[in-house]
Amino acid sequence: MGIRDEQQEPRESHSPAPVWAMLVATSFGIGRLRPGPGTWASAAAVVLWWILSKGIPVAWQPAAAGLLVLLAIGIGIPAATRVARASGSKDPQFVVIDEVAGQLIALIAAPITWKCLLAGFILFRGFDIVKPPPVRSLERLPEGFGIVLDDVGAGLYALLCMHALLHFGILPR
Repeated sequence: MGIRDEQQEPRESHSPAPVWAMLVATSFGIGRLRPGPGTWASAAAVVLWWILSKGIPVAWQPAAAGLLVLLAIGIGIPAATRVARASGSKDPQFVVIDEVAGQLIALIAAPITWKCLLAGFILFRGFDIVKPPPVRSLERLPEGFGIVLDDVGAGLYALLCMHALLHFGILPR
């Protein structure tokens, strides 16, 4: 064993995450954008919802948004788990499916107007960054559950605020 070998720190070996998990967890690579991959993912979710909503009757939009949220959570938790394990990080920054799920929650049953979409984006990002109680405690859940469910909590806070703004006429319906 040479001097060079003695100076190297032992590395934990991680097997790579499956391709499907990496695609889902990074939202098809959006999580690799810098700076602020979570902000990019939230913005992409808003744009995606705006595009998809054009082809969905207004009466069905809340249900469609809810189904998208359930899909993002249902596939996102196992994908985030696999990617986190492979990276050796508890909550890798490039895993952004949680932001997609949380952002979509913030927009459930909100009118598809630029003001509502912008308000939903700002509210979700704010709650995701601040993580008011009990949202921060959700991060302590194991693996993908902790990665995804704290953003679900932030999305629920944003959803409540969105509907309060709509109810009180601060945002037009």
